[in-house]
Amino acid sequence: MKKLGDTNYISHLSIDCVIFGYEQKELKVLIAKFRFGKGVWSLPGGFIGKTEGIDTAASRILKERTGLENIYLEQFRVFGGGSRISDSPYKETLEAELNRFDAERFDEAVTQWLTSRFVCIGYYALVDIHKVNPKAGELDEYLEWRSINDIPEMIHDHREILTVALDALRDHLDQKLIGFNLLPDTFTMREVQELYEAVYSRPFANNNFQKKILDLNVLERLEKKFTGAANKAPYLYRFKKEQET
Repeated sequence: MKKLGDTNYISHLSIDCVIFGYEQKELKVLIAKFRFGKGVWSLPGGFIGKTEGIDTAASRILKERTGLENIYLEQFRVFGGGSRISDSPYKETLEAELNRFDAERFDEAVTQWLTSRFVCIGYYALVDIHKVNPKAGELDEYLEWRSINDIPEMIHDHREILTVALDALRDHLDQKLIGFNLLPDTFTMREVQELYEAVYSRPFANNNFQKKILDLNVLERLEKKFTGAANKAPYLYRFKKEQET
């Protein structure tokens, strides 16, 4: 494990990841129980190695936290407010507890580095929630999937980062045809509609929605999904392979 600080990592530059998953008609996000500060949560994040590309660092951080590779990843905003950490009520708590937690790992220099100003590059990722094996980082107790409608108090400006990531996901859902990264390999039209309704937090009219999706010409219709009633069984679809990138 590399020592934190300017020797191994780019100074004052960090990455925070908003990892979206979808399960039981709910859009969910993977968040970390912050080790320092009672009842506080954070987004999974990390730092960028001195010779490491930014996208490579984001992919590495995601693999460390989820166990997955080659997942959809999108940079959506840089957060560089001058007081995003200095005005945070958790800065003093972090300073006080780091050294007590592990005086060798978090010496005075590392503590000052961690609690100084950082510019954060925000990424969001779309994953198959059932394939994720969450693993906590150094500053976390554990990771947990939470509904986008049930997000607890978060450190620094992480709630703002999450809100902006959700807005970006909504903007990109049709534009970049990325919603299918949250679904299994085959799915019904109803399941696509339920995903859209979860992302946008609103209902869609059935007929209009189906026409809208089919007009995109990105789905391949397969056999019907067996339900025991053949005349009512819905068709299965999958994303056309020539559309995948």
